[in-house]
Amino acid sequence: MKTNRESGLTSSRSLTRAGVLLLAIGLAACGGGQATQDQAQNDDKVEAKEQNAGEGKGEKGKPEVKPVPVEVATIGRRDIEASYAGTAALEAPDEAQVVAKTSGVLHKLMVEEGDQVKAGQVLAQIDPERAQLEVQRTAAALRKIEAEFKRSSELFARKLVAADAHERLRFDVDSQRAAHELAKLELSYTKVEAPISGVIAQRMVKIGNLIQLNQAMFRIVDTQRLEAVLNVPERELQTLKSELPVSLTVDALPGRRFMGEIDRLAPVVDAATGTFRVTAEFIDPSGMLKPGMFGRINVVYERKAGVLSVPRVALLEEAAEPAVFTVADGKVVRTPVSLGYVNGEFAEVTSGLSEGDQVITAGKVAVRDGSKVEVINAAAVADTSTPSGDSLAGASE
Repeated sequence: MKTNRESGLTSSRSLTRAGVLLLAIGLAACGGGQATQDQAQNDDKVEAKEQNAGEGKGEKGKPEVKPVPVEVATIGRRDIEASYAGTAALEAPDEAQVVAKTSGVLHKLMVEEGDQVKAGQVLAQIDPERAQLEVQRTAAALRKIEAEFKRSSELFARKLVAADAHERLRFDVDSQRAAHELAKLELSYTKVEAPISGVIAQRMVKIGNLIQLNQAMFRIVDTQRLEAVLNVPERELQTLKSELPVSLTVDALPGRRFMGEIDRLAPVVDAATGTFRVTAEFIDPSGMLKPGMFGRINVVYERKAGVLSVPRVALLEEAAEPAVFTVADGKVVRTPVSLGYVNGEFAEVTSGLSEGDQVITAGKVAVRDGSKVEVINAAAVADTSTPSGDSLAGASE
């Protein structure tokens, strides 16, 4: 038989086991409740995400496309010019190199480089002493032979001198008179004169130099009348004519425009290049233009007033045919157009557009036919657009 002590120990162990079992059941119950709560929170988050995603979808669950920001211009009327543009260097057609017509030591210089001179103005003086002595010698010889001829004429009138001897004296007088004139001409050559009016572009001699016959002494250039030669493609042969107005701009004088006209056109086309020469003339009394300056030339051969025009930046250059993107009801419409004259900024539209249409000028690469767009310069377009052709014509000039 078990003693009371042993029975008590057995009961105590049973109670302990029961407590542990209850504690485990309680912990399991608590853990299950926490898991259920976490699962509920996760379900709420998923539902919220689905709800938010559903708000950004359009019909049939497709994402909504945002409009593309673009800038537009309103089609209007303006004056437009048909022109040909080219580049050329300015040349001075009136240019002369002053050479010595006699020899001698250079005694004096009257002008310097940069001085304006007139035709016939004395530029330098060569030693005239030898030429002056030659004039005196020929003058004395002429007086002598003239006196002999005078006496011979008196004797010939009385038939005291043979006719052939009298005629020889007549020829001697003429020969000596020519020699005297030649000596005076040689004396005049000691004064070096300007053959044309212009500016002294170069002085090639110094005082004290021994000047030889035909030696170059000065170079004179007329800078008031300049020419520019354009090599124009033969397709422009029928459009460019003499006396058409020409405008010129040069990099050395920014902001200034010089006007001229076409002076002459070559009658033949160069077979090697397929071009013909067009010479434009510019008169510049101010002297600001200089020979050798590089100029940009624009020849306007026809002008149209108040024609429908589109900015060239709106044209789709990659298209096989001319086209633009127009904006109608917030969407893009690709519109083919027919063009007439095209100048630097605008192109004439002969068909495809109407006055007041809006064409995309910035943002073309980001849109296509049917794209939704947002006009970001709508206020500026509304302020600057005007139906009057006069104001637009003024802007084109």
